[in-house]
Amino acid sequence: MSDTKNNKKEIKEEGIFSNVWTIPNLLSFIRILLIPLFAYLFLKENLLWAVFVLALSGLSDFFDGKIARRFNQVSALGKLLDPVADKLTQATIAVLLFYRFFNANNHTLKLFAWVFLLFIVKELVMLIGGGLMIYFGIRPGAAEIYGKAATMAFYLVMITIMAFGPEVGAFRAEPGAVAQLFTLPDSVMMVLVVIAVIMTFVAFISYMPETHRQVQERFSPEGKAKAKAEKEAKAAEKAAK
Repeated sequence: MSDTKNNKKEIKEEGIFSNVWTIPNLLSFIRILLIPLFAYLFLKENLLWAVFVLALSGLSDFFDGKIARRFNQVSALGKLLDPVADKLTQATIAVLLFYRFFNANNHTLKLFAWVFLLFIVKELVMLIGGGLMIYFGIRPGAAEIYGKAATMAFYLVMITIMAFGPEVGAFRAEPGAVAQLFTLPDSVMMVLVVIAVIMTFVAFISYMPETHRQVQERFSPEGKAKAKAEKEAKAAEKAAK
């Protein structure tokens, strides 16, 4: 137990660019690089490869955390890169599916398109909020159990839609599909998306207590004094060079 606390303390105190070259960080970088590739394939109607790239992204997200913990490769940079990669990926998927649903011939899909705006707004809020926290010297917390479960649910639901969703699925039982196997009923697809939305916002709310505590701590008189001292120390170190 004490070893775990010591490890967490070391991670907290290390610089953001300490221990950069790790497999988990590499996987996070790859996940970010896969985003434009996925968007290109999706927009070009290469749905089979788009689903493959999305599944690869989801697997890399699953394994980078496992590897980091199993081989003690947790790093300050990784704690930032992993959620950034997740949020950029999820926001991209939400934007693309909103566009596709909004322009669908299926009236139900067209009416349901607005749900993806909830994902977009949530990811933008977290990206902007995380950026502001970093600017003020606050490190956003790593994903907890709710965040991990919501991310997994999001990937599974979106891969299912892109594989079997009406008008958008690579394997839907409709003309134009890569292979006509099965089409999700509209009602089932909507239920899956709503479940993913609920889990996403439960995860979002779960971050609030710790975020509030860190913000209060940072802007307390002690926190301001500490930040000022750190800034002066960095300026002095830079001047000495």
